[in-house]
Amino acid sequence: MKRAFAASAAAASLLAAACAHVELKPPAAVEFDLLGRIAARYAKDAFTGNVQWRHAATGDEMLITTPMGQGVARIVREGDAVQLTTADGKDYRAPDAESLTERTLGFRLPLEGLADWVQGRPSPGVPSREVKASDGKLHALDQRGWHIDYQAYGDDDRPSLMRLNYEGIELRLAITAWK
Repeated sequence: MKRAFAASAAAASLLAAACAHVELKPPAAVEFDLLGRIAARYAKDAFTGNVQWRHAATGDEMLITTPMGQGVARIVREGDAVQLTTADGKDYRAPDAESLTERTLGFRLPLEGLADWVQGRPSPGVPSREVKASDGKLHALDQRGWHIDYQAYGDDDRPSLMRLNYEGIELRLAITAWK
């Protein structure tokens, strides 16, 4: 277990070092920092990996690695600008994470809405359809063209397992730790 964590940390460090020319100004007030696993199915392709995500209202930094901890992508959002850096050091830019990840990774990652959805709530000011369970927790959500199923909650009442669907794309997110 310690070796896997060390390998993951080393891969994240190498990826961050390879992406050092991208300056991410640390957000003044981080809303959350989470660790988890991600699985994506799109067309005839599939991907599984790990995700480390630091989010604030003014910016995001997300590292996506393989299950063995090798860097796949680093996504940085500052305000309205988004940059994705691949493990081989190529930089891509776009005004939103969904079009950028679709173009570079092959699947859409709804970074903007996801920040609210992982916290078990719809994005404010955006039309949505919600289905709540008897305990009042969100069971399903339709927003921004995505359908989100909340499959499990942790002891802290935060979502721990989610399935997201959007026009032929299925993402599964298992959140293992909140910081």
